[in-house]
Amino acid sequence: MADAVKSTNITWHEAPITKEDRERMNGHKAVVLWFTGLSACGKSTLAHAVEKALYDRGCRTAVLDGDNIRHGLNKNLGFSPQDREENIRRIGEVANLFVQAGVIAMTAFISPYRADRDKARSLAGDAFLEVYVKCDLDICEQRDPKGLYKKARAGLVPEFTGISAPYEEPLNPELVVDTGKETVEESAQKVIELLKQRGVIV
Repeated sequence: MADAVKSTNITWHEAPITKEDRERMNGHKAVVLWFTGLSACGKSTLAHAVEKALYDRGCRTAVLDGDNIRHGLNKNLGFSPQDREENIRRIGEVANLFVQAGVIAMTAFISPYRADRDKARSLAGDAFLEVYVKCDLDICEQRDPKGLYKKARAGLVPEFTGISAPYEEPLNPELVVDTGKETVEESAQKVIELLKQRGVIV
């Protein structure tokens, strides 16, 4: 699905206002913060905590949340490996568009396959920062805010990551936070420090 190219007779249109122009106006660089991890590990919670901290600094931000995106842009996709691949392909493209607009884009998706995350990285290049939101499976199951682990254990949710479908941990993420041991505030501060170290914010 992801490799099929049906668009023909098209030409890329170069914009007169560049990403660098927008970064100068915003007073910060544009990046993709790619939060990945198991369901209920705290990806969305952390992304929004980081967004609030950046908003308070006057930064332009956007959070692309897994469930929210599946309500609209990706509502025609399920959870098969092929659909997961296409889900992440689209998000990688959208996140890169946000970067070109000068925004700090945060994505909160399980994104279980390394190859799919690597493709998203290849789009944004040096502007891609992978944050592994690590959390032991048993803690995620204890949280289970949507009741999905319980359903998955009962066989009611097929191809559920961590139970009946694999999760491939990042091999070289820019940052690892352990939400099973850290508070949201502690994890968020680590992300902010990463952005400072990379010169995204001052």
